[in-house]
Amino acid sequence: MTTPRPETLAKLTPVLTKRWLSPDAWRIGTYEQLDGYAALRKALKAHPDDLIQLIKDSGLRGRGGAGFPTGLKWGFIPQGDGKPHYLVVNADEGEPGTCKDLPLMTHDPHALVEGVIIASYAIRAARAYIYIRGEAVHAARRLRNAVQEAYDKGYLGRNILRTGYDLELVVHSGAGAYICGEETALLDSLEGFRGQPRLRPPFPATHGLYASPTVVNNVGTIASVPPIVLGGADWWKSMGTEKSSGPMIYSLSGRVANPGQYECSMGVTLRELLELAGGMQPGHNLRFWTPGGSSTPLLAAEHLDVPLDFEGVAAAGSILGTTATQIFSDQDCPVYATYRWLEFYHHESCGKCTPCREGNYWMVRVYRRILAGQGTHEDLDTLLDTCDNILGRSFCGLGDGATSSVTSSLQYFKQDYLDYIEGRTAPKLSEKTLVGAH
Repeated sequence: MTTPRPETLAKLTPVLTKRWLSPDAWRIGTYEQLDGYAALRKALKAHPDDLIQLIKDSGLRGRGGAGFPTGLKWGFIPQGDGKPHYLVVNADEGEPGTCKDLPLMTHDPHALVEGVIIASYAIRAARAYIYIRGEAVHAARRLRNAVQEAYDKGYLGRNILRTGYDLELVVHSGAGAYICGEETALLDSLEGFRGQPRLRPPFPATHGLYASPTVVNNVGTIASVPPIVLGGADWWKSMGTEKSSGPMIYSLSGRVANPGQYECSMGVTLRELLELAGGMQPGHNLRFWTPGGSSTPLLAAEHLDVPLDFEGVAAAGSILGTTATQIFSDQDCPVYATYRWLEFYHHESCGKCTPCREGNYWMVRVYRRILAGQGTHEDLDTLLDTCDNILGRSFCGLGDGATSSVTSSLQYFKQDYLDYIEGRTAPKLSEKTLVGAH
């Protein structure tokens, strides 16, 4: 196990995670002792437009994967339109390897609640929703308790802190569909319909929840708002890079000595994250990894020093995504890993569009053939052709994300596929998996 150097330890910037290890961190008493709701008091004295400008000046970008500028999204909400405005928090974290929103809601739920109140005030919303994944029972319980504590203390409800501002906050548990992580599918689900993506335009900023102006933001994005209000835009921009400001929670899993969440300034490298995590597990050497979850193209050991910010990862041919950094070693098979991810996307496809519904169905079967030792060289062309027919042609990003590991694993690890096809690697699946695969 490696010991991090002082300069590497300096990369740790606990902002959203600073209260996680405090006793009873999820309770309002502890939260208030550690700057809790001080940002709300400050925000309610400001004009809503000034808060939107503050978030714009900070350079905060969405922490849910797309990295869209948060202040710009808030500014899209039309004012004086006579319609109700809504804030919806996307807490439907469910992508393989992603684990930053659930621990945040479990350990420090009031950070999200306070962020919701400030953001709702900024966009003039009187009602807000937190849409949490149905399987996240413990996090949802903590979150509902925090909401009730906030109501009891006068931070939610009518005439908040005697300012005349009213806000109702509802925690809604979904039914556990990954597709509901897509913002318009989430809105349909919240309205009581089947979770399927909507055609855009119109966009949620003007026709969102109940056909009214709506902001949909990720948990980490909204939880970042109180620190920015307290510390200011320049303080936030002192961390991270010029175009990717602030800290980010990186979730390390897989073949590392100490898997977990590491909050660092954006732009940290995988080499530095591995150093913080105690290095690779004994007997394992890095072979491939995901910078942002299973929907982002794989990177290889040669990318150890790529800056993990929006621009750096994009320049390397991948996407920062949810910063779910899954680590695989020379004892792991990229073909089998891709197959398992594809099974997930095939299962979670809502079926609304043909490219995603049919493409993932057939790619799973091609992978089963290859891993059972019955693949052909033509199968590799079929995989690439199928990806080409899914990417950019599916109704939402689920289909696009499903192709990422396929095309990137073929780019970096084509020999592994050929070893299965040409018999140098023993089959990993039995012929029983081939029923219906041809």
